[in-house]
Order: sequence, then structure tokens, then C-alpha cells
Amino acid sequence: MKKSGKLHYHSLLMLSEKPKDGVIKIHGGTLFDYVFVIDKEMTGNQRKTFIIQQYVEGLLNLLKNTDLESSTTIQGTSYIINKRTAQRIGFEVVPTDHLQKFILAYNYLNVLVTYSIAKGKLSFPKINKTITFEANLKDIGQKKDFLVTLNKKLKSEQVF
Repeated sequence: MKKSGKLHYHSLLMLSEKPKDGVIKIHGGTLFDYVFVIDKEMTGNQRKTFIIQQYVEGLLNLLKNTDLESSTTIQGTSYIINKRTAQRIGFEVVPTDHLQKFILAYNYLNVLVTYSIAKGKLSFPKINKTITFEANLKDIGQKKDFLVTLNKKLKSEQVF
């Protein structure tokens, strides 16, 4: 899907779909991304820091490569990022649609392996704790300075 232009990587662990109806859907990396990108020597906390840093870096790259004057909405669903983190970055938490939860439940084995890699141990994600968040691209653009500072801070915490 990357070759066809339907998916675009913004960092090692964040990608987006091609905009559709004024919405850019963002996603965490694939299972293969998690397997090949995350250092197996990292602790669970180091992995979480790295994953969030990659999401923030991806968001910054998305901002850099997108027209901030458009009324485009960014939307994502996560079982890794919590409500507080999403709000600090500038997103609003919205109800997760049932189809998204069904897709996650259908792919539970893949989600289980990815989540366990992220935690550094066997961990069972709670699909019912999944959140969906969205924000207008302009609003996220106004948080750019905060995101740059956060990205630098998270990178500095990555001492492996």
C-alpha cells in the first residue's frame, strides 16, 4: 500500500492513510515495524518512550509535509496512547466506532504480539480501553513548539 501511495510513513512507527473526505487517519507501525525497529534490549518503559517519541516525530513530519491552512482533521485510534497524552498533544478524545473495535478484535493476535513487544513482556491489550482521538490540523500546528520540545525530551530519555 505504501508503493501505491495509500500509506505514507512519517516516522519509523507512524504512518497515515491518504486523506479522504478531509480526514487523515494515522496509525502506529505494523507488527513488522515493531519487530525490526524496537531494540530487544530496551526495557518496557524505554520501549514506551521510544514509541511515543516516534509518534510525536511522525506528527511533526506530517505537519511539515501538509498544508496547515486546510481544514483537514487528523484521526487515530490507539490502545497504547492514553487519553491524557492525546489531550496534551492537542487531540480531543471522541467515541471509538464499533467497526474499529471489531477490526482490532478480529486482529487480536497481531495486536497482542505488537502490544507485548511494546511492553517488553507478554501483555494483553484491553480492546475496550481503546481510544479514538482527533484534531484539526491547524490546532496541532499551533502545538508545534510544544511537540518539538516534547520530541527532544523523549529522545534525550532514550539512553540504551
